[in-house]
Amino acid sequence: MIKIYPKDQVRFYLIVDVISFVFLFSIVLSSSSALTIYARVTLLILYLIAFYMALWNRDWRLYLATLLGLSVIAVLTIYEGTMMLTFGFVFADLVGRAKSKWQILAAMVFIFLNFVMILGYQYGWRWSQAFLTMIPIMIIQTLYPALIYYIKKTKGLQVELTSINKQLVQQEERHRIARDLHDTLGHTLTIIKLKTELTTKWVDHDSDRVKHELNEILTTTRTALKQVRELVSEMNEISLGQEILQCKQLLQINQISTTILSEHPHDLLSSFEETMLSLCVREATTNILKHSRAEHCHIHTQFVEQMFQLEIIDDGYGFTTQGWGSGLPSMKERMHAIKGTATIYNRTEGGTMLSLKVPIQLHRKVGQL
Repeated sequence: MIKIYPKDQVRFYLIVDVISFVFLFSIVLSSSSALTIYARVTLLILYLIAFYMALWNRDWRLYLATLLGLSVIAVLTIYEGTMMLTFGFVFADLVGRAKSKWQILAAMVFIFLNFVMILGYQYGWRWSQAFLTMIPIMIIQTLYPALIYYIKKTKGLQVELTSINKQLVQQEERHRIARDLHDTLGHTLTIIKLKTELTTKWVDHDSDRVKHELNEILTTTRTALKQVRELVSEMNEISLGQEILQCKQLLQINQISTTILSEHPHDLLSSFEETMLSLCVREATTNILKHSRAEHCHIHTQFVEQMFQLEIIDDGYGFTTQGWGSGLPSMKERMHAIKGTATIYNRTEGGTMLSLKVPIQLHRKVGQL
């Protein structure tokens, strides 16, 4: 199958090339130069062959086609006039798409020498108006391949940058999904595990207690399904107040008494800040249930010195890096996203204290109060 014209160039170059051919054929075939009609037709055919080779190749054949095309233009210029030199832009553009810098440089040198010989032959390098008119064309056509190469290189780098950015976005999205699965489903599945273990202990002793535990497992399972739907549909906004109440319920289900003290409304926070804090609370609850063996938990929110502060205190075994796993780095990452901080330490009287702080801008404080 004969290839006629590259599909990726039809939009930008086809009309220009067709117009160029029409003008070239019209000028050459209608001129009254010393060239015979057979010579003109032969030169035009060689021009078309050179153009076709340069159009479809990016290796040494492009360089060879450019030399052939510019040689044809040089002959036509001698017989038809210096206007023919302007058709050299077609090959200057095509050679600018070569893969090798050395081919482009060699073509630029050939274009320059081609101009030098023709202008010298035509004008003897005498400073006439026609001679001065050709100088800018010579300079532009000589530099044109380098300009095209630079543009193509820039576009190529832009495509690579776009591809890399896309990969980074995909990687970040994978991390986000992994975090959300860990933070949202981790503690819910932990509850189901703990409740199931508790149910197996009561199955032979207290059927009413077993029914109660199974109902709570069913409720927790429905919560997990709801969380999965939220992740899939990207419903990521989470109310901090509702999250605290839900975590209190989960802790109390596992015989950890929980008190909540809120000294300031949560509406000082943006929805994104609430979501990040909520996920941190969820993560902290998961770790309390899995590792702390606490009996009491206290959740305290307050506004101090333009900082929204949330504290979670338990009376368990205390903080260990191994126990928290990826939980603490995840919290710190989320708090960093809202310019906040997450710190955790063991209390002298026993247990662990987690402190989350988020700066609140003054104009937001005034607007809410």
